[in-house]
Amino acid sequence: QVQLVESGGGLVQAGGSLSLSCITSGLSFSIYAMGWFRQAPGKEREFVTTISWNGGSTYYADSVKGRFTISRDNAKNTVYLRMNSLKPEDTAVYYCAAREYYPSSEVYEYNYWGQGTQVTVSS
Repeated sequence: QVQLVESGGGLVQAGGSLSLSCITSGLSFSIYAMGWFRQAPGKEREFVTTISWNGGSTYYADSVKGRFTISRDNAKNTVYLRMNSLKPEDTAVYYCAAREYYPSSEVYEYNYWGQGTQVTVSS
């Protein structure tokens, strides 16, 4: 079956950095666009960033543009999220998600989801 497993979350001070990974199995990773979303307590899940199936296109939420970088390694079936200059408002559970071919910022357009990893940024 399809599995997406995030890792790399943790506690970091404001201004610090974290790198998340999402390892996938059970799907043809190289034809899937991948996205990162996040959900803070009491809030809806929101778009963070997405990358096309070949890595040629990336899109970011305005709130993370210039601070976060998404990348992928199709040989390792893995997508990454590098987060720099973290802010307390970045605190959330971060989820990776997969959909065929084309990137999207819409939660409902993704077919597969990981279980999430907690990122906490202290002030």
